Amino acid sequence: MTEKKTRTEEFEFSGDKLIAQIKELIHKGNIRRIILKSEDGRVLVDIPLSVGILGTLVAPQLAALGAIAALVTKGTIVVEKIEDDSAE
Repeated sequence: MTEKKTRTEEFEFSGDKLIAQIKELIHKGNIRRIILKSEDGRVLVDIPLSVGILGTLVAPQLAALGAIAALVTKGTIVVEKIEDDSAE
């Protein structure tokens, strides 16, 4: 039986590179949720992801992130990842 754990990582972003960072994180896989926070810590966007929606359904959310990136110059991306402990 495999046990899945989650962990979070935080990345700083600047508005002009937000979309590229998000796409890179999604491409790496094993991501359950992406939370975008402003510089003062307010949650701007909370995007739950599942393996099945990583294709076409993420595109509209990335477009919305582009609009946010135009308004927010700096902030934090919080990524919730899934770790699979089946290697033991």
